[in-house]
Amino acid sequence: MKTSLLTFLLLGITVLFSCSNGAEKDAKKVADSTNTARIDSAKTADTLASNNLADMKQDANFAVAIADGGMLEIALGKLAEKNAMSSAVKKFGRQMVTDHTKAGDQLKKLAAGKNIDLPKEMSEKCQKVKTDLEEKKGKDFDKAYIDQMVKDHKDVVDEFKKESEKGNDAQMSAWAKATLPTIEHHLMMAEDIQKNLK
Repeated sequence: MKTSLLTFLLLGITVLFSCSNGAEKDAKKVADSTNTARIDSAKTADTLASNNLADMKQDANFAVAIADGGMLEIALGKLAEKNAMSSAVKKFGRQMVTDHTKAGDQLKKLAAGKNIDLPKEMSEKCQKVKTDLEEKKGKDFDKAYIDQMVKDHKDVVDEFKKESEKGNDAQMSAWAKATLPTIEHHLMMAEDIQKNLK
């Protein structure tokens, strides 16, 4: 009787814990958590390397954020190719797919060499942006898409500048520095289209 009561209590605690601690579904958060756990585990195992590993966390966070944003740029670019009224918006969308696919492939290769996990699908935040844009049509779509591109690229330019100037991993910083001019060009193009749509 005592054994079955103890088993029942342990089972109840396990079920309660697993229900209240549901698995994280947001791909970006999962990648961030995996990288943090890996870095923390390595720091515990090797205290001499702990300073270098702490520095790697910044680079890992950058890589995860850029991978997430890149997937959004590709998804929205495909949407623009299909739904935009303006030929300039369609062309811009096509370039986003091409350039962000190339950058994403480079980042995946770089991250794999550093043992950094990247999200395999967009975060819930990025998915919501895509869903909201899918509901727009015609000129409303063009304006909303280009406004989003200006906003996103301003943020991304800042992230790339920070990583290229202050990143701790030399290869990640070099990649950010080499890719920055393309991102800045995207921002300039998006701002020009935005002015012409008004």
